[in-house]
Amino acid sequence: MEKIHLYHTNDIHSHLEHWPRIQQFLKQTREQHTATDEEVFFFDIGDFIDRWHPLTDATMGRENIHLLNENQYTAITIGNNEGVNLPHEALNHLYDGAHFDVLVANFYHQDGRTPNWARPYKIYQTRAGTKLGVIGLTANFSHLYGLLGWECTDPFLELKKWIKEVKAQADIVILLSHLGLGDDERMAEEFPELDIILGAHTHHMLEKGELIHHTLLGAAGKFGYYVGHITVEVNRQKEIANKEAILYEIDQLPSVENEEEQIQTYLDAGKNLMQNKVTTLDRPLECDPFKETKFTQILSQAVREWCDSDCAMINAGLLLGRLSGEVTEYDLLSICPHPINPCVVKLTGYELQKVLTESLDETLHNREIKGLGFRGTVLGIFVYDQIEFRSGTIFVGCEAIDQSKTYTLALPDMFTFGHFFKDVLPAKEKKYFLPEFLRDILKWKLEN
Repeated sequence: MEKIHLYHTNDIHSHLEHWPRIQQFLKQTREQHTATDEEVFFFDIGDFIDRWHPLTDATMGRENIHLLNENQYTAITIGNNEGVNLPHEALNHLYDGAHFDVLVANFYHQDGRTPNWARPYKIYQTRAGTKLGVIGLTANFSHLYGLLGWECTDPFLELKKWIKEVKAQADIVILLSHLGLGDDERMAEEFPELDIILGAHTHHMLEKGELIHHTLLGAAGKFGYYVGHITVEVNRQKEIANKEAILYEIDQLPSVENEEEQIQTYLDAGKNLMQNKVTTLDRPLECDPFKETKFTQILSQAVREWCDSDCAMINAGLLLGRLSGEVTEYDLLSICPHPINPCVVKLTGYELQKVLTESLDETLHNREIKGLGFRGTVLGIFVYDQIEFRSGTIFVGCEAIDQSKTYTLALPDMFTFGHFFKDVLPAKEKKYFLPEFLRDILKWKLEN
């Protein structure tokens, strides 16, 4: 039997506080397997970068690529944090210095060309001659990618396009899937050619994998809390005789010498790169998730002005700290780390009134949020610009709301993904403003 080891990480989201242990663990496992003449491959399944971390934001993810290089990763696929949260040129040059393969079969330039930094699949061969065909797919946020100058296509159609070509060349077919558990399970049902699916995106954790027919699914949760490991045994006929999946919990691994210093070094390096001055305040700007402050008013006004809309609303929980004195780019990242863009929705007066009335619900204000780009804790109250509530009447600008008139409302994009204001917003026409995050718009407002 030939024994092949596949180690995989996913959705680390720049949680570099876990990276020293992951790095040490992967280095040691490589040495152990090499000493016993066993094959080892390292894969990352996307969302390795996240611009909440100063080192990632300051370098547009390039330092994260350096970390993957140091660990001699074999191949990766991209996640939406690499794809949607970087400007076009930043993504187009993100992998210029990569020493690994970037595999993503459903991602193109808008003229249909595959980016020169990517390929749909690659065939790897072990010393014993076993061939591994590895394909990559990423989540199909086609509309957002279109706004950034890319084309992202249906992953199922792309897999159907490539799978037979890969199967004809490979003994083992592996999918790097930044699609989510539901799509992974569906792919295992629809594509029996797949031997292994390494998953991501929905932050699911499969402690011992999940077997669907003969396809083994593996996934390692989020934030680097786990590293996944799949062991494949192959007989002399190049057939899989056995495959098993396990997870290693990072907290249970040995600590690293000078671990805290290394983690702090990542933070300090990013902070030092973000010392560009934005403005100097003559009085502090305070924040409170449950109070309207001058600071939240400024952000709400900035969103409306940036989007040139009739009115705007933001949630006060977006601002995580105060600003005072000299304000740097790092300060703005610290108090507004969310990869959230503004969005404009067209609403009738009736629909706008319905949304605004719902936004007054205190239950909503106290809701704790995870995901959707939100990096805070609690949603907080809503703060409005060009919207007033007076004596039971809602005013937009200086006029009482007209039930039949059409208005444009600017708000953070997290409220348009179907988790909030479900009776109105999901079905409405939307215009997303990319690539600037809310903190970029706040910077623009403070500078001006």
